[in-house]
Amino acid sequence: MTALRVAGIDVGGTGVRVGIRELGSDAPARWTDRSAPARIGAAGLDAAAVLEVAVPALETLLAESATGMLNTVDTIAVGATGFALLGGDLRKRLPHALADRFRARRVVLASDAVTAYAATIGTEPGAVIAAGTGAVALGLGPERGWRRADGWGHLLGDDGGGAWIGREGLAAALRAYDGRPDGSPQLLDALVRQFGPPAQLPGLIQPSPQRAGLLAGFAPAVAACTRDGDARANYILVRAGAALAETVHAVAPDDANAPIGRTGKLFRIGDALLAAFETRLRELRPRVRLVASHGEPLDGALGLAASAATGTWTLPTDEALLTLTHFDHVDGRQRQS
Repeated sequence: MTALRVAGIDVGGTGVRVGIRELGSDAPARWTDRSAPARIGAAGLDAAAVLEVAVPALETLLAESATGMLNTVDTIAVGATGFALLGGDLRKRLPHALADRFRARRVVLASDAVTAYAATIGTEPGAVIAAGTGAVALGLGPERGWRRADGWGHLLGDDGGGAWIGREGLAAALRAYDGRPDGSPQLLDALVRQFGPPAQLPGLIQPSPQRAGLLAGFAPAVAACTRDGDARANYILVRAGAALAETVHAVAPDDANAPIGRTGKLFRIGDALLAAFETRLRELRPRVRLVASHGEPLDGALGLAASAATGTWTLPTDEALLTLTHFDHVDGRQRQS
């Protein structure tokens, strides 16, 4: 039987990951990672910028495939950071562009919170917190459908996310530079090593369209200072962990047995954050059932693509969070669900 090929694309704040999987084949999933900060324009996330990176990456994976299949993909699923609020251009341009280039019969567009949910819990009711550059939680109830919390971006929210940690760390460093209370000389040293003289920092951060990524890039320095015994840095990570717990609690189903999962590279940043997350969550939900993630958002995107391709799709669609577009390449028609 001919294998059915699906593809997943994970658009993050600082990079794009692309993978392919051949259903019905013993060949393992293959993926590639491209460094490319998300670009935001007047229409939100820039679809052209996503295509500029994702299309060549997918073409390379297809060219390297050893199965002898044509360079086409049955179903493509895209998970993107900020999709719920800034995905207008992606909704308008990505389905047709990807379907036309790869002769795809279906294109799934989703928030990265949905792909994280799919990789962590699958399709049962529960809740997941995804934390990287930003932070967003998604819950799925048996009757209420999807519920989302935070993901408001680094200027208005994303509490406890990488950009939030980086900003708090830089603020503590600048307080030390000024001689104000609650500053951290260790974080100030880290600031100078990473960015140079403190007086130059506003000119580097504030005008940059990649501001969130620059802030998040300082989060590992905060974690390093925590490991070296800096009390202020530790306080920042503890606050971050508690904030992430409160966010996922806000969207979790009322059922105490519903699983709650966490995913994202931020949870690997340090024990202080993870311990604070679990402690605060157990305060809020004493009977909480914590589950480990079965993969990354890219795995979730590949899972969504596979379920759409094989007719096993069960997740509820939502205009802001999850759409599925079907294409008929004979007459160019499409329909969306």
